[in-house]
Amino acid sequence: MDAIRLGLQLRALRIRRRWRQLDVAVRSGRSRSVVAAIERGEIGRIQIDTLTAVATALDARLDLVLRWHGEGLDRLLDAAHARLVDAMVGLLRSAGWEVRVEVSFAIGREHGSIDILAFHAPTGRLLVIEVKSVVPDIQALLHGVDRKVRVALRIASDFGWTVQGPVARLVVLPESATSRRRVALVAATFDAVLPDRGVAARRWIRRPAGTLAGVLFLPDSVRGGVRRSTTGVMRVNRARG
Repeated sequence: MDAIRLGLQLRALRIRRRWRQLDVAVRSGRSRSVVAAIERGEIGRIQIDTLTAVATALDARLDLVLRWHGEGLDRLLDAAHARLVDAMVGLLRSAGWEVRVEVSFAIGREHGSIDILAFHAPTGRLLVIEVKSVVPDIQALLHGVDRKVRVALRIASDFGWTVQGPVARLVVLPESATSRRRVALVAATFDAVLPDRGVAARRWIRRPAGTLAGVLFLPDSVRGGVRRSTTGVMRVNRARG
């Protein structure tokens, strides 16, 4: 993080609003001296949540970027994501689901890609799956899943799938102590929006009845390796409405 640049950016936003440092301090719940230190680039002992609060007070968003060996970190995350997708596809297909991976869409103002879209022909159930190799920003995650669920029926019709009942949703995360701890930190949110967990989610996948809204923790590898034969990428592009 470039501390000097961050301070200048926050200062520019404050001046654009014609606010004093005290105004930012009041709205962020921090002291004026802390706001002044941030604007000078003196953030060595300032916690991330304080930086986030100051940015939020200025109607901005703080993104912390970690870099390692150029694009090496992106490749590492992509590989972990691919293993999780592969493991989930294997689980679905063993339970008799039809599966499409990385289904891109552009419908009206909605555009993006669904990691896994699955259809269970015997019951007509449709399942939208979001796969994350790390636990992301929770609000962004939930918003993204909602958006993809909204367009899932339109996409399913392109495949000739006749859907019965509401669209189910599942978030797949890596099985690790870190992932479980991060979910536990916002347990109330997950329990309200994605209440179904491990055994219940697996049982629903085997015998889908009603709907599913849950989280499933999966190992990002299968027997120590990557099963490359199950996925296959399929992209479906929809013209903008």
